[in-house]
Amino acid sequence: MPPPVILDPTALDFSQPLAVRADIERVLPHRYEFALLDAVLMLDLERGVYAGYHDVRPDAFWVRGHIPGRPLFPGVLMIEAAAQLASFVHARLFPDAGFLGFTGVDEVKFRGTVQPPCRLVMVGRAKQVRPRRMICQTQGFVGTTMVFEGEITGMSI
Repeated sequence: MPPPVILDPTALDFSQPLAVRADIERVLPHRYEFALLDAVLMLDLERGVYAGYHDVRPDAFWVRGHIPGRPLFPGVLMIEAAAQLASFVHARLFPDAGFLGFTGVDEVKFRGTVQPPCRLVMVGRAKQVRPRRMICQTQGFVGTTMVFEGEITGMSI
């Protein structure tokens, strides 16, 4: 049974993102195929709750080889996209702390498949926030279906 949702993805406003790819690139070092955060939709710093998305495209680098004939977005890339979102949030909280590098995942469960084209909506809640380390609960959705959940840890590097 899936856990309670952190944020209902149907309640998010996609029409006016807080940050789009150009804004994200000013904060995160990821480029080309590994820039997996397309927009940040909301960020409530007081509650430590946030949301963003990655558009899963049929021309992505992994499509041809990750299950030919039935491309499935790799789970490790789902988690990487969520880690990039958490890193963006950390940079907003601690602008001088440096880049938050992905250092661990715990209690990850994949609950559904993600096939292009679709939008993977990621939501999260910061559990522990410090300038040098952040731990977040994260969930991913396609439509209203939770496709993954887990805990991500990052360290300032």
